[in-house]
Amino acid sequence: MTSTDSAAHKAPAKAPAKDPWDLPDVSGLVVGVLGGTGPQGKGLAYRLAKAGQKVIVGSRAAERAEAAAEEIEHGVEGADNAETARRSDIVIVAVPWDGHGKTLESLRGELSGKLVVDCVNPLGFDKKGAYALKPEEGSAAEQAAALLPDSRVAAAFHHLSAVLLQDPETDEIDTDVMVLGEERADVEIVQALAGRIPGMRGVFAGRLRNAHQVESLVANLISVNRRYKAHAGLRVTDV
Repeated sequence: MTSTDSAAHKAPAKAPAKDPWDLPDVSGLVVGVLGGTGPQGKGLAYRLAKAGQKVIVGSRAAERAEAAAEEIEHGVEGADNAETARRSDIVIVAVPWDGHGKTLESLRGELSGKLVVDCVNPLGFDKKGAYALKPEEGSAAEQAAALLPDSRVAAAFHHLSAVLLQDPETDEIDTDVMVLGEERADVEIVQALAGRIPGMRGVFAGRLRNAHQVESLVANLISVNRRYKAHAGLRVTDV
């Protein structure tokens, strides 16, 4: 065999590994926020809209959503949950845990084909403070995936302070956002969306089966905040 033949039989060179921080441009996507009249939903809508994202806030009552949108400003629109889901490319679920399952089940058709980002934390409260609940499906995100078989479900934005999100005097939110999902492309879209908010960074944190401990950690952060009179967030080091 000649040297030319030998070279021809060599395995092709591997493509260089993709830079995990090479994220897509999401600036043109419409973001809907179900539960956009609550503290966390309203805060996320405000931050994303202020960063230049087109945002629609949803509520069971369109009038409440429209009032919240007027309060948020920055071009945010309000609509009922069904219209919000239909008009959005990405839908953030920020509804109370008590209404999580029923809300998603009622919007299965409107959410079909959408990227749904669940940020709901199943928590209970008693005289000892906050504690994590374990949904039958394993987590709120896994419940969403079970109820929305025709949607692409990710989990993110669990550990954010609603107070800081809504505070116009706070220019940056100093925190990382744990992003979980089954498809790399979807995870990267959510990471990029988190990165639109000054001070934030989206970090891949595993598949949806790992969502329970991410959701549960909010109970610990509530304890931190009460003890230290703070609005604690998270940072992941060495990445």
